[in-house]
Amino acid sequence: MRFIGIIPARYASTRFPGKPLADMKGKPMIQRVYEQVHDVLDAVCVATDDRRIMSAVKAFGGNVVMTSAMHKSGTDRCYEAYTKVGRGYHVIVNIQGDEPFIGADQIETLKSCFSDIYVQIATLVRPLRAGDRFEAALLFNHNSPKAVLNKNNEAIYFSRSVIPYFRGKVHTEWLSNHTYYKHIGLYAYRADVLREITLLPQSPLEIAEGLEQLRWLENGYRIKAGITHQDTVGIDTPEDLEHALTLLK
Repeated sequence: MRFIGIIPARYASTRFPGKPLADMKGKPMIQRVYEQVHDVLDAVCVATDDRRIMSAVKAFGGNVVMTSAMHKSGTDRCYEAYTKVGRGYHVIVNIQGDEPFIGADQIETLKSCFSDIYVQIATLVRPLRAGDRFEAALLFNHNSPKAVLNKNNEAIYFSRSVIPYFRGKVHTEWLSNHTYYKHIGLYAYRADVLREITLLPQSPLEIAEGLEQLRWLENGYRIKAGITHQDTVGIDTPEDLEHALTLLK
């Protein structure tokens, strides 16, 4: 089975314009992401709608393809890029262009989900740790979606709210009495499934929660969850970048 990683990268960003080109100790952010995953996939390609990003990727020797500026999601951009460069690959891995610390082992965990021939889509989740104040804050942070899994580690639901509600326990005891999962927005799709989901209209749950993956669940697609114990570091603002630069040290 052959895997291609596609990194959607837009120049326009409300909170951080030009984010993919932000300097991270001599390398643009998009290069940091590219190098993190290059050795664990059969191919990697940046999908962009901006010639400045295209030039930067070519400058460090990366593969890049121009895509439409009209896409509403990274999933749609991934599919267009796949139709241009991905023939011959069975699974497309959608890699966030603003997570320069994505781990090779996380990509391997995602890939391993497809050893099951029935898996259509895969993603990653991380168990939240009990006894950690930061983890407890994440549990109630609506910007950090949570996932609920069945016994086969398939997603039942994703929500910005805390799910499940643990009846009979005070909030400070929830993490000690149940395994809650933080969703990590890294996806992989079989090629035929990726085509199908880009044709789906927005669904009621997706609109309510603002989570694209709910559209797929509502339409009957199965999402396998790989378990990782490593967190990712997303960069949404210039302040996030300053924090990330300290981690590079």
